[in-house]
Amino acid sequence: MNQVYTEVSIDPRGVATLTLNRPQVHNAFDDAMIAELIAVLKDLANNDEVRVLVLAANGKNFSAGADLNWMRSMAQKDYQQNLNDAAELATLMHRLDKFPKPTIALIKGAAFGGALGLVACCDIAIAEENASFCLSEVRIGLIPAVISPYVMRAIGERESRRYFLTAERFMAAKAQQLGLLHEMVSEGELSDSAETFINTLLQNSPAALSAAKSLIHNIYNRKISNNVIAHTEQAIAEIRVSPEGQEGLSAFLEKRKPAWLGKEDA
Repeated sequence: MNQVYTEVSIDPRGVATLTLNRPQVHNAFDDAMIAELIAVLKDLANNDEVRVLVLAANGKNFSAGADLNWMRSMAQKDYQQNLNDAAELATLMHRLDKFPKPTIALIKGAAFGGALGLVACCDIAIAEENASFCLSEVRIGLIPAVISPYVMRAIGERESRRYFLTAERFMAAKAQQLGLLHEMVSEGELSDSAETFINTLLQNSPAALSAAKSLIHNIYNRKISNNVIAHTEQAIAEIRVSPEGQEGLSAFLEKRKPAWLGKEDA
């Protein structure tokens, strides 16, 4: 596809890097960029060669959130048009959240508004120590509605009460304390930190990683019930008899490297 607002690369290991590429507007997103991100994520999810997805950004800032011109145009449209527009952003967040391979967000500079949704939807989030965050919507008379399920899942209801309402800016150390970030690194060390995680993830079964993500989505925050117990029983039985499950168990018992590790890794 013809990409205008993003850059995509896939290295020989199967590590895909999706880079936000509107640095002239601090990678703020509008309807066109959202549509492109949805399409790119769909293509990468369906690409069997992709094993890990890294979400990054060109320029000084990760993303300023929604584009001001886009928001201005939406203010002139009716309820149904705004509902349709919101549905596109919701699709983007859902698609990133349910991406079938591990995802890593690399944050530098500012991540405001909807950008926090992108961060919260990734499995692992790493930021430079001088990165700043803000759920700024209420300052302009709006609310962080579409991103709220993902951000609240990350930082919890109590902290959401504070940061949704105050729109105060907070730094990477606080974001890590809140649970939005997993790691905080010095300026210029994002790539090295990402590589540590990537190398670890690539040691693991691709099928098991996807199944583990699915397990989390299906089990988290559900009351332990007969249905939940039955789901976990089915999940482990299915993965045990799967090709990679059989290979992984055999490799472990035979004290050899599993087939998903290439000759160079083995």
